[in-house]
Amino acid sequence: MLADIVAQFRAHPVATFLEVGSVVVCLFLFLGTLALFSTGLPTGRGDPWLALIGVGAVFVVFWTALVPLYERFVYEP
Repeated sequence: MLADIVAQFRAHPVATFLEVGSVVVCLFLFLGTLALFSTGLPTGRGDPWLALIGVGAVFVVFWTALVPLYERFVYEP
């Protein structure tokens, strides 16, 4: 499995980095949500919740806006 990822990285380094990075971010968001739920509802400003929501929002904007724009205007297959 790791050898397949290394081979894919050699063939397509940017795409592989984005895919593996997306998996890591998704795991962080999932585990972060579980950890924050275990502490209870936010009180006051809720900075950890705001940070988690901010990371999720940046992740969504990246995949729904920036990647399609890159593919349309910069990337030429």
